[in-house]
Amino acid sequence: MGIERCNNIGDFRRLARRRLPSPIFHYLDGGADDEVTLAANTSMFDQCRLIPDALKGVGNIDLSTTVLGQKIDWPVFVSPTGMNRLFHHDGELAVARAAHKAGTIYSLSTMATTSIEAVGRATPGPKCFQIYIHKDREMSYAFVDRCKEAKFDALCLTVDTPVAGNRERDLVTGLTMPPRLTLNSLISFATHFEWALNYLRHDKFELANVVDRVRTGSDELVSVIEYANAQFDLSINWADAEKLIARWGGPFAIKGVMSVEDARRAADVGATAIMVSNHGGRQLDGCVTPFEQLPAIVDAVGDRVEVILDSGIRRGSHVLKALALGAKACMIGRGYLYALAAGGQPGVERALSRLRDEVQRNMVLMGCSRLDQLDPSKVTMPEFGKAVRTASDPGRQVQAVA
Repeated sequence: MGIERCNNIGDFRRLARRRLPSPIFHYLDGGADDEVTLAANTSMFDQCRLIPDALKGVGNIDLSTTVLGQKIDWPVFVSPTGMNRLFHHDGELAVARAAHKAGTIYSLSTMATTSIEAVGRATPGPKCFQIYIHKDREMSYAFVDRCKEAKFDALCLTVDTPVAGNRERDLVTGLTMPPRLTLNSLISFATHFEWALNYLRHDKFELANVVDRVRTGSDELVSVIEYANAQFDLSINWADAEKLIARWGGPFAIKGVMSVEDARRAADVGATAIMVSNHGGRQLDGCVTPFEQLPAIVDAVGDRVEVILDSGIRRGSHVLKALALGAKACMIGRGYLYALAAGGQPGVERALSRLRDEVQRNMVLMGCSRLDQLDPSKVTMPEFGKAVRTASDPGRQVQAVA
């Protein structure tokens, strides 16, 4: 099976599982604790139904929107994700180029394996950089200046990771940065020869944006959980966010907002946008999902900030439901990483293209020609609070395949 036979994100996930060593796949695929929130992020969309209108004359569909100061061709852009070289040797550059070809924003993570400067040179498309505040505060503030030099268009600050979530799949597989062989993973790495050869033949794995000041994770073996708990600053507060916003002076999002109170505080300190996100179910298991919080947050902030939905997007119908409930745009993370693992840049291009096709097709079926025609009247309001589907004993599954 190749990427030409992948028609949706689920297909790319299955192909990624075949092509990645088990520890790498489970790092990408997993969530925190029992992965209840990981599953709920997507299944919560099922509680909302679209209401189509007929005979609306939708011959010309306009999917464009403006978010974070950038006009993009359709209302989905790529979420910042770390360590893309684990999934394909072209890493972040493949995703950045694919996002540009798709007419949307690329977001680069602090934990990337490609530098701010390299991404700035690689693509003229709109770019956002995501900041984790490290205990080395000056390094974190220097990100702002580096992004100005590299002509990034926006910044976002992730606020939901003062410590790393309990990602038990990684504890089972023993994944480290950089990857190392263990008794559990030896067979899996050895039987994924193409991945191993590409990993060894291309640039050395390193956390490219912090390597000059933090050797851990590049030269020194450490788990993702250990890195976050040792390096990220637990003392960050709203004053720190306000300081970064002022230093940047341009479009700025706060990522990881899940409460109405935090949404209002983000607007108060001058954020341009909030990214309603629970980190893809990788942090606090059992917490509320972004989609079910969306209406309350939109009601609370009105037009003061742009509201962007992150976590759980797998289908074009999910995008339409989020926009109908007030989101300005949506972000995907795992969706494009599965495609990156499955086929590099061509895989990401195909995944984004297929998702855009779904959005456009569903707009026609809804009788909408513009995104601003999507409003709460186009959906049945979600009956939140009912039981949702959950993952079935993921820890046992990992032990079987590691």
